[in-house]
Amino acid sequence: MAVDLLLGLQWGDEGKGKIVDVLTNNYDIIARFQGGPNAGHTLEFDGIKHVLHTIPSGIFHKNAINVVGNGVVIDPVIFKKELDNLQKFNLDIHSKLLISRKAHLILPTHRLLDAASEASKGKAKIGSTLKGIGPTYMDKTGRNGIRVGDLEMSDWEEKYRSLADKHESMIAYYDVQLDYDLKDLEDDFFEAVEELKKLTFIDSEEYLYQAQKDGKKILAEGAQGSLLDIDFGTYPYVTSSNTTAAGACTGLGVAPNQIGEVFGIFKAYATRVGSGPFPTELFDADGETMGRVGNEFGATTGRPRRCGWLDLVALKYAVQVNGVTALMMMKGDVLSGFEQLKVCTSYNYKGDIITHLPYNIDPENITPIYTEMEGWAQDLTKMDSPDQFPKNLNDYIHFLEKELGVPIKIVSVGPDRTQTIHR
Repeated sequence: MAVDLLLGLQWGDEGKGKIVDVLTNNYDIIARFQGGPNAGHTLEFDGIKHVLHTIPSGIFHKNAINVVGNGVVIDPVIFKKELDNLQKFNLDIHSKLLISRKAHLILPTHRLLDAASEASKGKAKIGSTLKGIGPTYMDKTGRNGIRVGDLEMSDWEEKYRSLADKHESMIAYYDVQLDYDLKDLEDDFFEAVEELKKLTFIDSEEYLYQAQKDGKKILAEGAQGSLLDIDFGTYPYVTSSNTTAAGACTGLGVAPNQIGEVFGIFKAYATRVGSGPFPTELFDADGETMGRVGNEFGATTGRPRRCGWLDLVALKYAVQVNGVTALMMMKGDVLSGFEQLKVCTSYNYKGDIITHLPYNIDPENITPIYTEMEGWAQDLTKMDSPDQFPKNLNDYIHFLEKELGVPIKIVSVGPDRTQTIHR
């Protein structure tokens, strides 16, 4: 049985958590394959809003197994808070949530290193979430990291002390003012580690291989978005992992020829949190309206998101790199009320008109070229069938499908799981 993928096609915040929640009834296993608590997957149902950071978005479905894969980095303190928040829902966490032994741990000193590094960059900062993600992946590739499986070994605390001491010497190197009490941070960390050790650790690549052999349906859940991929994103303003489809293979141990459907999620407009180039960003009343109506604040950081028109050049690139087979368009309801909509269909790049994403999209090199379309005034949030869509929304959808060459199978018209229309 092939493994299906679900991932974001923009700069994150596309609405992946909601769609995983909607699709989970079709799957036996939901598996996160990269990222860490820098992710914020928001789910809303029964009048309650839930934000998950590391735990897969299928956790609220009683029949789904949720796997945190080897490509994920785990902060035990944040993970414990997530578990504490789930207690009131009476979920069978211990049998439904499995952790890969090969997943790396975020230490308190990783977060301190993150803060010191960002502070040292001044105006050149990349907009890190300061969750310790980057330093943890650096230790992973530098072959210094501590993994979940190490917690089962007798010498793990010695390994911890050695690495934490090394981090403290690195923090001193940055020569920035950083007030912290490591003993206090470590008390919380070791307490959280004890809670983590109560969960089920697995050799996840073997577990998923056997599940495939047994005919189980598996959905791999990505975090962040394709334009934040460490290789293919808007470097250096990216995350520290592979957010694209290839990351599911390395982040779960799934062979490339075992990948089935690739579901790509995008907003009907574009947003970005933190620093980095954003060709279609708006600084006018339209951008303010998108942010206000769309409630565009980071689920993890609380930072306001930058808003702009949909960028089809970047979106085509993400579709291409990921091999997307079906699209889901989120937040179509936010565009209700705009008399005119714009879609970027090409760039003026240093005097040449191009339709592909170039190496550099800094504003001094790029001017977006737009196609204008008629907007719609109707409130979409109460609609439950594509037959109810206004003509101009259908025109917008058909235009995007033609440009992207991939069908839009789902249109989201609100945050609740019930506000999801299948086409």
